[in-house]
Amino acid sequence: MTAVNAVSQPELGPGRVTWIGVVRSEWIKLRSLRSTWYSFLAVVLIIDGLGTLFSAVRAHRMENVIGPDGKIIGIDATQISLRGAFLAQLAIGVLGALVITGEYATGMIRSSLAAVPRRQPVLWTKAAVFAATVLVVSLVATLLGFLLGQLALASTHQQATLSTPGALRAVIGSAVYLTLIGLLAVGLGFLIRSTAGAIATLVGIVLVAPLLANALPSPYSDDVIKYLPLSAGQRIISTLNPDPNQLAPWAGIGVTALYALAALVAGAVVLNRRDA
Repeated sequence: MTAVNAVSQPELGPGRVTWIGVVRSEWIKLRSLRSTWYSFLAVVLIIDGLGTLFSAVRAHRMENVIGPDGKIIGIDATQISLRGAFLAQLAIGVLGALVITGEYATGMIRSSLAAVPRRQPVLWTKAAVFAATVLVVSLVATLLGFLLGQLALASTHQQATLSTPGALRAVIGSAVYLTLIGLLAVGLGFLIRSTAGAIATLVGIVLVAPLLANALPSPYSDDVIKYLPLSAGQRIISTLNPDPNQLAPWAGIGVTALYALAALVAGAVVLNRRDA
């Protein structure tokens, strides 16, 4: 009998995990979720729709306010057109939590961690891909919302342009604020691992905490409120009459960034210490 020679198979070397490969993997996962597209659509509709609506209503019911010097006090046209960003933060926050907790719920996180030898790159790459995507979408939405809002305010002759002092800062800063709220939600997702728990905690930090701080006697309430994410972040869209008792616009964004960083670091610690 003739021996059958086994067909030699080429040896496959060990797979090499690269940062680019991890980024590509996270991007594919993010864009393949229907919730991503629904959330981004909601963000655009909220920012642009509410910004235009608020601006149109203000233009229709415009009342000149006379200051102590007898001059007409101008409206903050930039702020009016970007007010929708503070409702859009809920859509971004929910998406940020779902991106992480959804993987824990389905068990997909185990595959993600098995594919990457170390756990930390998974967290930081997820956060980076999510942040970059949210920033781009938010910038488009805030710029369009600003332009539509100023168009609606044109009849008042007090509309702003991108060259108006503080306007460009407000447009970019609003997008940065939304991105930071999304990163805060991502960190809470890793920390809590429950969709309901992460969203409830986010709402508590962003929306409920200012109401509770309001119950404190003055001046403690003012001192606490100005360091909460909502109060600190909303300073970025204000372009008129800065309050000396509040944080400066970019300082407020810095405080919000600290909240997001703290949540991500806490999530990284939990990711290292707990089983997936």
